[in-house]
Amino acid sequence: MPAYPADSSADIVAALGALPSGTPVSEVARRLMDLFTSGAIEPGTRLPPERQLAATLEVGRSAVREALAALEILGIVDVRAGSGTYLRGTASDLLPQTLRWGLLIGRRSTSDLLDVRSGLEIYAARLAARRADARHVARMATSLDRMRSAETELATFARADADFHNALTEAAGNDALVDLLHVVRSLLQVYADRAVHDTDAARLAIAEHDAVFRAVERGDEDDAASAMAVHMATASTRLSDASGR
Repeated sequence: MPAYPADSSADIVAALGALPSGTPVSEVARRLMDLFTSGAIEPGTRLPPERQLAATLEVGRSAVREALAALEILGIVDVRAGSGTYLRGTASDLLPQTLRWGLLIGRRSTSDLLDVRSGLEIYAARLAARRADARHVARMATSLDRMRSAETELATFARADADFHNALTEAAGNDALVDLLHVVRSLLQVYADRAVHDTDAARLAIAEHDAVFRAVERGDEDDAASAMAVHMATASTRLSDASGR
């Protein structure tokens, strides 16, 4: 069993403030996450009891209980029967989970997510052209070859397509960019899996990926960004159509 730091209930309570009457569970979770990702609370810190959190936030205990249950599912906190609830990980460790949660419970549309993804993918391509090494180029080439050999096997094609983009993002050498794209891509995945629905679309996607790959391979940042912009325009249209929006 890990050794947890001493309680910091007073510090946690002092950092929290009352919420408006009728605040939904999602807002209780947001307030707690804001505190947990601020860096003010050490990983492994035991949180105050539910009743104390509820009194401080001026919400019902059930709202706090449900918020903590949701945060446990996301891996933000660790609930230990008979012991208490503990914060897991540092602020940077918690970024992907908190970002995903914020997008899931916030107001958003598929078009908003497509806009964000396009901007991030274009910048990732530019960075990859600057930073990719032989290992990254080889992984991208392998994914592209798999796409070519699976143009009539669309499920396999979709996995190879995703692997290409993952390799490109890793080549960009920016962990925050990796996290952001992982979250946005995963929220669009249900549409991405069925966006390329025939051989003609697969062949077009292969040509677009090849243009990105060639630019990254020769280290041309402008061409890599331009090629990805072309790909994102057609890919976003396909994803939008697949989502029905």
